[in-house]
Amino acid sequence: MSKQIKIGTRGSKLALWQAYHVQDLLKKQGLESEIVIIETKGDKILDVSIAKIGSKGVFTEELEDQLASGTIDIAVHSAKDMQSSLPEGFELIAFTEREKVNDIILSHRKDIDYKDPSKPLLLGTSSTRRVATLKHFYPHIQTVEVRGNLQTRIAKMESGVCDALLLAYAGAHRMGYDEMIVEELSLEEFTPAVGQGSVAIESATTLDPAIRQQIIAACHHPATGYRLEAERAYLRVLEGGCSIPVFGLATIANDALVLKGGIVSLDGKERIVQEIHGTFEEAMKLGESLAHSILKAGGAEILQDIKKGLNK
Repeated sequence: MSKQIKIGTRGSKLALWQAYHVQDLLKKQGLESEIVIIETKGDKILDVSIAKIGSKGVFTEELEDQLASGTIDIAVHSAKDMQSSLPEGFELIAFTEREKVNDIILSHRKDIDYKDPSKPLLLGTSSTRRVATLKHFYPHIQTVEVRGNLQTRIAKMESGVCDALLLAYAGAHRMGYDEMIVEELSLEEFTPAVGQGSVAIESATTLDPAIRQQIIAACHHPATGYRLEAERAYLRVLEGGCSIPVFGLATIANDALVLKGGIVSLDGKERIVQEIHGTFEEAMKLGESLAHSILKAGGAEILQDIKKGLNK
């Protein structure tokens, strides 16, 4: 009888969807597992923006405590919630196949036209990247901080807090809200957060190597892995947590990796974007090169201003 793998997860419906998804992937390889729900700091503190709580580990710290103690074998996260450098003793061992990466506008109203400056629009979002991107391309749009799980955000919107929500397609789709998607935003303008659309599996480095190998074989999607390796290396050099408006997306074209990334100032006035191409094996190097190139092109100054702005 093989060991039952304990999967740690947050308790929101979307987090549980991710945990069940991983459980299904394990099951297909004949691996038994059980799900353990753990509440995190990010789930408890809903009246303060993530930038103010401190972006490092806001949704991951408690899960890592349980990994370290061996209470759980793996923790399942949304890849975009993962800080770019993990604490000592932890590693990401697998990334599931990536969902469509676009940002979307979700609303109970069908008359939303975000491109029309004559129509006032109030969008709910908790992402500094999305707010800064809106300020750059669509300065007529107002935003309001809306946090909590997807169901909570939708309830807030329907109670009149905002006209629509600005979200990742992946979460809305996984929760079955497709009919409420009123706009799918272009990747040119709304380049996503690093890792958006994939589920990351984290373990302690002390995990039994045989079990680690079985989990990778069951859950890891190699093409997604290369894309995220490049994106996360890019983020690591820029030291971007969830609260920094940095964006990056690696795609695959003609068996090569294309990484596009950039940074946008909090007021939306400055936006730097660059692109780099290379082989799968160069994924990490590509991410690092692109980050250094962005920093040289004025990104370092923007980053400095952002950090000052967020500490106010």
